Amino acid sequence: MDLDDYDTARLKVETEACTASTPQEALEWLDVEWFSQASRRARWMDLLGDYAGTEPFVIDGDSIVQIVLDDPLLALAKVDDPTSFQLLHAIYSIERLINDFKKRGAVFDIVFWKDHKHLSIHSGAPDQEVASRALARQLLINHLRQLQDTTVHCFENIRDAKWKEYQSLAKPMFVMINDGGLPMSDDAWNARWVLVQRKVLAELLSNGISFALLKGCEFRDSKIISFVYEARGTERWPKEINIAHKSAWAALTSAALKYPAQHLLKGYTPAQSLQPMLQNAARMYLDISRDSASVELLYAFFLHCGVTSDLSVFERAVRDQPFPVETQKTILQFYTTMFVVLEAVVSRTKTSLDIDGRVFVSVLGFLVERGDSSIDDDFGPTASTLVRNVFSSLDCGQPDFSRLRPLRFLSQQPGRLDPDPEPLDLLPFSNDVFDSELAAVHVSTSNIDVEDMYSSSPHYSGGTVFSDTHHWHAHRRALLPKHLGGEQAPRLEGWARKRQLRGDQIFMRQLQKQAGTLTGAQGYALQQITIPPVGTSKRPKQAPAPKSASSTSQVAKEKQKGGSRKATMSKADKIRADNLAKKASEATSESTKWLDGVIRESESSAPTTSPEKRLQYLRDKERSLRLQDPMTRTRFTVYELHLLFLQWIDNPARDSATTRDTYSVTIVRLLKDLRATGCSAPDVRDAVSASLGALGLSGLKDALVPAVDIGEDEKEKGKRVLGFKFVKLVSSRTGRPEHDFMSVREDAVVWQLRVFGEYMDRSMDSQPDRRVTFQPDAWQREVLDAIDEDKSLLVVAPTSAGKTFISYYAMERALRESDDGILVYVAPTKALVSQIAAEVYARFSKTMDSRSCWAIHTRDYRVHDPQNCQILITVPDVLAIMLLAPALARVWTPRLKRIIMDEIHTIGQQEGGSVWEQILLLAPCPIIGLSATIGEPERFNAWLESVQHAGGFEHKFVYHPHRYSHLRKFFYNLHGTKKVSFTSLDEHESTERMRFLHPISALDFGSRSIPSDLALEARDTLTLYRALQGCSDVSKETLEQLRPEVFFAGKAFLQQKDVICYEQSLKDVVVSLVSMSDPRDAVSPLQAVIKHLDDDQLAAMDRKLLNKQPKSEALIENLPYFVADLHAQNDLPAVFFNFERGGCVNLAKRLVKFLADKELKFREVDPGWIKKMAEWEAWRAGAKDRERAAARNKTKRVAVEDVSEASDGFADDWKKKFNPSDPLRQFSLAGHSSYSMDDLRDDIKELTRRNSVPQWAIACLLRGVAVHHAGMNKHYRSLVEALYRKGFVRVMFATGTLALGINAPTKTSVFCGDSPFLTALMYRQCAGRAGRRGYDLLGKVAFYGLSLDRVKRLILSRIPSLAAHFPITSTLVLRLFNLLEGSGHAPTAVHAIQRLFRLPRIAFASSSETMTGEGGNQLLHHLRFSIDYLRRGSLLDSTGRPLDLFGIAGQLYYTEPSNLALVALLRAGIIHRICKMKSRTDAKLSLVTLLAHLFGRRPLPGAAATEKFQEAIKKSASIVFLPPLEKAAAAALETHEEETLQVFSAYARAYAKQYSEQLGQDCELPFSRRRFEGNTESVGCAFRLSLRATAVSVTTRSAFVATSGHADTFGSVQELARTTRSGVTLNEHAIPTFGDIISHTVQKGGRKDGSHALNAYLLDFYKHGQEQALVTANGIRSGDLWYLLQDFDLTLKTIRGVLATLLTKSATGGSELDFDALDFDDGFDPAEVDDWADEAPASVAIPPVQSRKVKASKVVDSWDDEDEDSQVDPEGTEQSDTIRVASSATLGGGSSASDRQVYDLICEVLEEFEEKFRAMWA
Repeated sequence: MDLDDYDTARLKVETEACTASTPQEALEWLDVEWFSQASRRARWMDLLGDYAGTEPFVIDGDSIVQIVLDDPLLALAKVDDPTSFQLLHAIYSIERLINDFKKRGAVFDIVFWKDHKHLSIHSGAPDQEVASRALARQLLINHLRQLQDTTVHCFENIRDAKWKEYQSLAKPMFVMINDGGLPMSDDAWNARWVLVQRKVLAELLSNGISFALLKGCEFRDSKIISFVYEARGTERWPKEINIAHKSAWAALTSAALKYPAQHLLKGYTPAQSLQPMLQNAARMYLDISRDSASVELLYAFFLHCGVTSDLSVFERAVRDQPFPVETQKTILQFYTTMFVVLEAVVSRTKTSLDIDGRVFVSVLGFLVERGDSSIDDDFGPTASTLVRNVFSSLDCGQPDFSRLRPLRFLSQQPGRLDPDPEPLDLLPFSNDVFDSELAAVHVSTSNIDVEDMYSSSPHYSGGTVFSDTHHWHAHRRALLPKHLGGEQAPRLEGWARKRQLRGDQIFMRQLQKQAGTLTGAQGYALQQITIPPVGTSKRPKQAPAPKSASSTSQVAKEKQKGGSRKATMSKADKIRADNLAKKASEATSESTKWLDGVIRESESSAPTTSPEKRLQYLRDKERSLRLQDPMTRTRFTVYELHLLFLQWIDNPARDSATTRDTYSVTIVRLLKDLRATGCSAPDVRDAVSASLGALGLSGLKDALVPAVDIGEDEKEKGKRVLGFKFVKLVSSRTGRPEHDFMSVREDAVVWQLRVFGEYMDRSMDSQPDRRVTFQPDAWQREVLDAIDEDKSLLVVAPTSAGKTFISYYAMERALRESDDGILVYVAPTKALVSQIAAEVYARFSKTMDSRSCWAIHTRDYRVHDPQNCQILITVPDVLAIMLLAPALARVWTPRLKRIIMDEIHTIGQQEGGSVWEQILLLAPCPIIGLSATIGEPERFNAWLESVQHAGGFEHKFVYHPHRYSHLRKFFYNLHGTKKVSFTSLDEHESTERMRFLHPISALDFGSRSIPSDLALEARDTLTLYRALQGCSDVSKETLEQLRPEVFFAGKAFLQQKDVICYEQSLKDVVVSLVSMSDPRDAVSPLQAVIKHLDDDQLAAMDRKLLNKQPKSEALIENLPYFVADLHAQNDLPAVFFNFERGGCVNLAKRLVKFLADKELKFREVDPGWIKKMAEWEAWRAGAKDRERAAARNKTKRVAVEDVSEASDGFADDWKKKFNPSDPLRQFSLAGHSSYSMDDLRDDIKELTRRNSVPQWAIACLLRGVAVHHAGMNKHYRSLVEALYRKGFVRVMFATGTLALGINAPTKTSVFCGDSPFLTALMYRQCAGRAGRRGYDLLGKVAFYGLSLDRVKRLILSRIPSLAAHFPITSTLVLRLFNLLEGSGHAPTAVHAIQRLFRLPRIAFASSSETMTGEGGNQLLHHLRFSIDYLRRGSLLDSTGRPLDLFGIAGQLYYTEPSNLALVALLRAGIIHRICKMKSRTDAKLSLVTLLAHLFGRRPLPGAAATEKFQEAIKKSASIVFLPPLEKAAAAALETHEEETLQVFSAYARAYAKQYSEQLGQDCELPFSRRRFEGNTESVGCAFRLSLRATAVSVTTRSAFVATSGHADTFGSVQELARTTRSGVTLNEHAIPTFGDIISHTVQKGGRKDGSHALNAYLLDFYKHGQEQALVTANGIRSGDLWYLLQDFDLTLKTIRGVLATLLTKSATGGSELDFDALDFDDGFDPAEVDDWADEAPASVAIPPVQSRKVKASKVVDSWDDEDEDSQVDPEGTEQSDTIRVASSATLGGGSSASDRQVYDLICEVLEEFEEKFRAMWA
């Protein structure tokens, strides 16, 4: 849904009125006007992890067929090999594709539309090509139908009624389909194919069905990544387009029906077995064709059909045979007719038919050479019997193959014609640690002199050993501080020190403010615990469990209650205890006096004051700290009960059912609270009993009347404590209630289910525990025990269940145990890092000399020393860098005691998930994983447990499935008929458009199961039971058992755990109804239940209207009324989730503008306001008179306050505080709390003093509205979060970043508009923000601007399993060597490497193969050959030491394989060549173009390559399409690619040979597991012997691919990865292939293979620096722009830094240079980019350095973080930012001149790019 103006901010393409008369013209118009813009909106995303999850979708069958048949390796219908028809290879390919989907957990059906087949069969192409592809298509359809776990449907077209029925039942979320590709301008048939396909896509979108592109999608690890096109409503085309489409379709249909085979079928009975099917085909063929060779060709073809069933797949690897032209022509004529006939026959049966063109030609040649006299001996009994039976029924005579001898078939020569590729000898390598791991790998090594290898390349191959000792960007800073063996940090002097101190003060002040807004689970402010240093206190060696100060009294009580041994106390302890007791007694006395006064005040006003006002007076005291005393709280609550009953008696509507429900619920809530206080005084017990008796709920007395404490003496038992006379509710004479209207009219259990559900006790076996200040549930005690026992933990519990305390308990324990142990808290976003830091600051204090209790380390900033603290709060990338940092391996890593990984499900994200896996694999300590949303958590836990056991840690899995507070769902009906109006918020009455959705009612969407986390409230269970009562299919016995009074027999006062049991019993009945009901039956039992549960208003409306996606403008226009509804219903505060940053901003702006406009009209016409303004103006006019009076009285020594009070009076107080510019209360959504407008103005002043904040954001804050997304300034975000927690901001528009653990307790979560990013996982994360524990007992979830079906899909969705990554990449191997060698083989480094390569499973979603020994051995082979690859790239020496350009590869690890491509280009001298260009400008542009091919790559959809679109581009400052790679660069990468292919082909070959016995024969299809081993009975027949003697022999290649004639020589890494034999698994994305980079040397618009051209946005920005041009022409979303440009900026800095290091080492003979003597810009680690966390970067401060200056504007992070370098010094001189780069001359002269030129060119490009980048947000 476009709420961010993305569609309006686009390139305007000038088009004339549509006059298309040809397919080409119609297609060009369609692409310009529609498809190019639709492609621009499309999202490149993970279809499972980020979009569909476990939701069903459809794969277009013809798109699969097209991909299979277009495979250049498949010998079928190819121009250069027309006689081959290798169906088995095609079947292998289609099964492999299906298996790629299935093994990733995709849920899909395959659908074929008859009218859409033209693109797959190439209608209009040469006859033989069409016939071959059409037959292959039908045979593949039949094969798919036979596959288990795969459903295939066939329909006529998208308008087919059967398709509509399927769609309504299956509810596919989207369709995967091909877009038709790029049209060929000179091919009319091709234009027709593409035009028809484009129209199919348009029809899908118009019918509300989104689609994703199948061709060009990537299978990366466990992800399926492709472009997603969202449905956007009906598309209307000019009549010329419709005419052209109909014409194209008619022409294609006519071409497809060229032969009358379908008509001939009328006389034939469909055959269901092979023999009659071939007989039918033979008769039809002979009816069509009777040429001279027909009989012989038919005979050979049928013989081949029989013999293929006997052949093994290895025998079918027949080589391509050259034929004379006449022979080829004869065979093709036969194929054309025969294939048309077979397609017609096969289409009417499900029988498979195995056709092999090369086997057929071999059979034919064999028969021509030897005749058919001995076919039993030559071909075996199966084939001979089949051909005889078929021919016996034909009237065509016997074949005479001698007639075909003139055709000259060439026999294959026996002998091995495909020798193995020349074996690759690996380069020498030996490393003590790795040698032991690689002992199982058997390879041969060469004797190549390593030095000779280095000298072969003149560039950066000097064998310089890399040392990772300095920060990646801040070269002046060592990684280690002085106290850990590093360098002394330079001392700050003067202004720099003052600036640092001021920054620290500002930060701490902000942290204190933020901490002050945080509360614990009970809603109270956090109390800081001071923990003494362990070294200064006398403690036992084993630290006791953490115990907060507030738990001391609980421990004392436990001791008092008894223990066999009497505690001994010292004299000092006794004095302290006496003092504490005295203070407690005094506090109780004061509290008692205070409450006595409150009660007296209330009672004295009784004659003149209503009970309602007295009750309000009492409730105003609710937050008093005096109520913490238990007895005072008891008396207060009973008095509140007293007033509540008086108010009810006084209520005019006291007899109504609604009034009764309201009062009875409130009263029982208070009685429940009273029971918890434990006070059992007689008058308290009497009051409770009377209250229950009045309500008719006497059955609850045992549960609610306080029990008498047996330990109390008789005197205390009889003591009365209330001090007032409780209202009379029960007659003392009769014992009957005084007021009948109070009595509940239903059974107590039913009443509780109906109205008391949200107030029921939520505990799950809660018990007191001295380790925490609350009573933990059983599962929480399991967690506490595991932490105390130093176990690793995975805790999966829903939001609000109570996970928060886990992290802080572990932190407290770490602080108490030692002074040097480190706990690392890993958060997925920097926003969460800031919040956790504030909470740690609020909770803990520990003073240690020169060390800190806690520290923050993110890419943006560091607070305190991350290496010198006990609690480090960071993001995953930073921790991964630290774990792999050699300098820390000996001094920091061993001190790690525990790592907490919050929101651990982020491990499954497409971006950054692999970093989480690496942390888990490398962690040297136990971990705690926390998440609310892990699909199939047991599966993930099994892997995590194996990892932890490998590290020597015990592991515990704790799973708690129940939320503490329920979520009530609502659908906002935008299609309501009630007229909506708005006067003001105070006067607004609800439109009643927010309609309740019963969770079970969502089942009419079509789901056949209920998600495990679909919870029912107590009232939902009651309504469901009543709905089941009307269902005749539920037995009376079952209904009686489910009757609440029966089910809950013996349980008077219900708890939530009781309702959960009842809920499950009801669900079991519903599940049985689902299984027995037909979704198409509108009167089925299930539909009857759903009808009973449906909302009346929604049920009365047209379902099509409710399922229509609202338009963006309608959503925006109705938003103020929706917000006003929430305000009127007391459902604020609310978070409105929209997953577009621009959408959040636009929604907030429109809402505030609406309120401001309404307020302006009010101010103009309201008499009260006009009068108030007049009074204020008059008062202000007298200001000078008041000042003069004050001055006169000053001389008389009269206090100014007295003068003011005497002159103005109290009536004028409001005028002093009045600000007419403030929003009026009735037009503001701001909460009315202790936080005032003056406070807000102070905070805004502070915010804008140091940051550039847009005016619209300030205007929103003034009305209690805010925006929260990663592109906003971090200080603004912190302020917004604090104001939301304080209750001032009550409406917040946010993206999904807020859902990741941010403390923003909300009453209502709103999904505002649809988005492809609104997935099952994101739905739960965002919805879970509502109803947080300690704030609300019930959360609400509202769906606004979504279709009803979409809402129900979300409610019934299931959390998908976590996606996994293959973490062992070439770059990681390189970094492991750096860790090992750089740390001097530190024990932690050695153990990490050994643990990593000894794991039973390296990735948690690995195939079952990797769980066995051979899987582990394959990983070791991958490792050994990766080492060889790195050695050949001069990145490792023979002992594993990192060399030369390691910094490029290692520090840009997150860009692999682009980092390795840059290394290859540098070594090949490509950038050196660029430096030699005559024009310096051309050189810089060439360099940026080259780098843009490597980094920040963004594909462009092919549809954008139309001529008119490119004409429009010429008018823009951008070129949009990235120019091709230069030939020299492409050649260098191709050379490197060939070497990579050689290395990893050798890897596959070595593994396949070494483990050939374990792997077995490669004769099994990948999905069906059908084996092609051959018939052993005919193994010795002559024909099979000849095939084996001449077959293509393969070791590495799949035998099925070899049937198309391919041996073990591979054309690309992609081909290698996709066509290796079974058992040899090559992860294409773990091999550093440059195939995608090299491929973009083609023309604009992409290629036929489905890949896409690249966006030139980086080059364009470097040239013009215009943000708007990148948005409009390049199609970059404005919210993404900062991240993309900053990533490239960091990449340039990394390259610059590594080259500087190499130059300096060359100058110093390999030793370290003193970077403090040089001037570099101090930025941040380039890899600390948590872009996967969708978080905003800060500006990078670049201090002055030498070389020329360029004035730079102040940079903000999309008006984000301030640049601290741009401040005003004490003398008033502005310290401006400058961008300077150290020239190569300052780095020494030991390197070559050409190397220095490369460095200088990089520096110049960086300088110019950063100048534009920093100015962009000025």
